[in-house]
Parts: sequence; structure tokens; C-alpha cells
Amino acid sequence: MIRRALAALSSFLLLAALPASALAAPAPSGLDQAINNAFAPVADIVSWLVFHPVPIGFGASMPFVVLWLVIAAVFCTVYFGFINIRGFGQGFRLIRGDFSRPGDTGEVSHFQALATALSGTVGLGNIAGVAIAISIGGPGATFWMIVAGLLGMSSKFAECTLGVKFRRINPDGTISGGPMYYLSQGIAEQRPRLAGLGKVLAVVFALCCIGGSLGAGNMFQVNQTFQQMQLVSGGANSVLAGNGWIFGLGMAVLVAVVIIGGLKSIARVTGKLVPLMALLYFACGAFIIVADFANVVPALQAIVSGAFTPEAGYGGFIGVLIQGFRRAAFSNEAGVGSAAIAHSASRTREPVSEGLVALWEPFIDTVVICTMTALVIVITGMYQVEGVGDGVQLTSMAYASVLSWFPYLLAVSVFLFAFSTMLTWSYYGEKATCYLFGESRPVSLAYKFVFCAFVVIGASANLGVVIDFSDAMILAMSVPNLIGVYLLAPLIRRELRSYMARLRSGEIRDYRKTPETA
Repeated sequence: MIRRALAALSSFLLLAALPASALAAPAPSGLDQAINNAFAPVADIVSWLVFHPVPIGFGASMPFVVLWLVIAAVFCTVYFGFINIRGFGQGFRLIRGDFSRPGDTGEVSHFQALATALSGTVGLGNIAGVAIAISIGGPGATFWMIVAGLLGMSSKFAECTLGVKFRRINPDGTISGGPMYYLSQGIAEQRPRLAGLGKVLAVVFALCCIGGSLGAGNMFQVNQTFQQMQLVSGGANSVLAGNGWIFGLGMAVLVAVVIIGGLKSIARVTGKLVPLMALLYFACGAFIIVADFANVVPALQAIVSGAFTPEAGYGGFIGVLIQGFRRAAFSNEAGVGSAAIAHSASRTREPVSEGLVALWEPFIDTVVICTMTALVIVITGMYQVEGVGDGVQLTSMAYASVLSWFPYLLAVSVFLFAFSTMLTWSYYGEKATCYLFGESRPVSLAYKFVFCAFVVIGASANLGVVIDFSDAMILAMSVPNLIGVYLLAPLIRRELRSYMARLRSGEIRDYRKTPETA
């Protein structure tokens, strides 16, 4: 199975590296169409492998990877004693800095680690992904997105705890961490007989992470940014129409300027963009909800009733649930393992503390921001209007139905969301590449060049092709990652029990209440 997965991923990487002429594509009409025709077969193969349907009874089926994520999220929630609920308050106190001990090993604070990881998750999945879920599954998909977000908090806790537990501190003080390290080192330490499996899983994860960085963290972002820019500049009559590659080229240059400078350059930019984009988008959504507050309760009723009583009966119920969980996983990445790469650099000596900080990510990303987007779409009723479109266009029209000028503001928000996400995911992909081929400048530069090339491809490809590829690659990361979480779950629970016991006894000091004076 692992050999087949590696072979499939290797085939994808080889196909992606081939020029368009090397792929048997139909005669193109324009460069955009040529790029799309060349890339579509690759997306189809990867999507089929990841979303292969699994029968779940009553004639219904669910994509394997969605079922895999749901089961893992439920397992982590129960196995760790509903840590998503009981650890919520302590996570907030950690983010606030109450337990930050001066001199602890790491590169960034709890808050900075959270902000960095959020810059990778709070992106167009919150804008376009929600719209796609509602347009396919109806308002009820929102309910299951929220459920998935709440359960995903436990998955995020587990993987980020492991990220700190098995991180590597480099001679220059920098940190290397993430699933690659706890799959290889953690499994070898805790389950020596499975050391070989751990190394294979680490390699598979790294390959999937590279694909995820090029898909969900790159192509999907630039594709939806281009769609919004084209919409506000004239739609079909825009000068951008049919010239996505030109927009992609410009975006690639902007990305290159930042990522060539390395992590410090990325951190400086995302540290400023994340608060700005979140505040901007949240303020607009809150204004629309307050302005049409009378329709909030009916919208919530539509969301709840649509989750359990869809028109299509049981089959429709499964379809709504699948869409909600699929879009939530794409948005908050709980169980995928990507955030563990960022959280590994946190300044702490307690692995569990970073897990508690990380569980706030799905809450902010999915429960708060995605729900706000969904409320606006349902309140305005734009998802029921024919010809509006899907993805970011549906969200744009929903907001524009209340604020006529909003599409222009959304264009700015979309750009900021996409740009910050692309920067963070370029770092994730770079770390995965360096894990496979060694930490060196030539390896880093080669990956960054490929990343920028995929910016152009993403702007030129059709939305359907981009969504299939993006979902497939980012969700494929969850397979090796969650195998590692299952194998190391007893260790996580021991760490959690020890942390909570020492917290109750006062051994773990609250520096906000009792500052260190010595």
C-alpha cells in the first residue's frame, strides 16, 4: 500500500515537472486553456486516489480521506477526555502569555506560533470553501463544518503536542519540527519494532506536504484571487479575462520577493497581514449580520434543519455531511499535520502547552470565521439565485447584495488572505523538501522556484481542476500523519495527564500571578 502510494505521488511529481507538450492534451485555445488541459489529467489521478469512495451502508458512500479524518477527530476527542472543551480556557491563558517562562527554548511565543499557523489556515477556504460547501450541500453543510471544527480541535491538539515533543533544535538555535520528525523519531522511540514504518510515513508525509503546498497552499489561493480580481474589473469583459497566466506571473513575482528572504521575511509580512485581513473581513461580515439581524434566526434554523432533514433524504444527509467535513478539513487542516511545523518553534518546555494553544486554530478558523461567511451567504439568500457562480464569486455577490461596494473591498481581503496563506505554505513545503533532500540553500531555492511556477499554473487552471487537486493533496497528508497520532496516542495522554497534574499542584507556574523575581 505504501509502495503504491509512493509510486503514485512520484508519478504526480514527474508529471507536474513535464512541459505541456509532453502531456497528451487537446489542442489548446490560448495559453490559459493549454495549461488547464495539461494539468487536468494530473488532478484527476490524484483526486481519484484520495477520494476513493468507501461504502457506509444504505447505498451511500463517503470519500476515504473524509471518513479517515472524521474517525480520527472523534477518537482524539474521546481518548483525550474531550480536551477540546476542558482545555479551551487554559489554551487562552497560554496564548495570553500567563505561563510563558523567560528563557525557554524556541523561536517564537505561543501567540506568534498561533498567528503564524493561522496565516496558513485562515485563507480562501474561509471565503471560497464555505461558498462551495453551501452551493453543493445547502445551508446544512455549515452545521457539519462547525461540528468538524469542534472535533478537529482535538486532532490539532494531538499533532501539535507531538510537534514540540519531537522537534529538533539546530546548532544555530533554529527549530525543525513537524510530522516528518515525530513520525520518524517518535515512532522509533516509542515503538522500536515499527521504526522502519515511521521512516516511510515521514517520507510519504513530506511528499504529500510538497503537493499540498503547491495545491491548496498555492494554486487554490491564486485561482480564487484571480477570479475576484477579474470580477471587480469587468467580469467577462475584463482585461484579465483569458489572461490568468499574466496575473499569475505578477503574483509569482510578489511571492518570490518575500519567500526568497526566508522565514524571517515571511514572519514579518504575515505578522502584519493576518491581523489586518482578519479585522477587515470580520468587520464587514459583522456589519451585514447586524444590519439584517432579523434574518439571523431564520438563517440559523435553515442551517440546523438542512443538516438533518435535507430534501434528498438519507442520501442527501450524507452528501451534506460530507461537504461540511470536507470543506472544514480543507479550511482548518486539523489532522493534516501542517500546523505542527509552525507550532514546533514555540518557546516552551511543555509539549502539551503548545497543543492547548493549537486547539484554538480550528475554533477561530472554522467555528468563527467560516460560520460568519456562511451566515452572510444564507441570510442574503444568494446561494439560491441561479447564475451567481460558486466559490469566491458567490461570497462576493452575497456581500455585494448588502454593500454594493463590497466586492472591491473583498478583492483586497481575498488578496491578503491568499498572499499570507501562500507565504506560510511555501515555508511548510520548503521544510518538507529540505527534510527529503537535506538542509541547503540550493534545495531551498529549487523548491521556491517550483512554488512560484505553480502560482502561474493556479491562476490559469479552471476552478474545478484546482479544487480537486488542492483537496486531494492537502488531505492526503492526513494519512501518514494520523497513523503516527494513533501510534503515539498513549504517549500524548501520559504527557497530558502529567501536565494537568502539575498545573493543578502549582508546579507549572502562572507567571502572570506570580512573576519570576529571582
